Amino acid sequence: MLTTINLDDELLAQAQPSSGLSGRAQLIREALLALVQCDWRS
Repeated sequence: MLTTINLDDELLAQAQPSSGLSGRAQLIREALLALVQCDWRS
């Protein structure tokens, strides 16, 4: 699915080196997977 989103450039710049991922799409996909896998509601 192609989606346009507005990202916080500073937050993205902080997350990218610690993730070890090079592309923004890959970084966002991994972040969404982490969110789904953790039980963030409790």
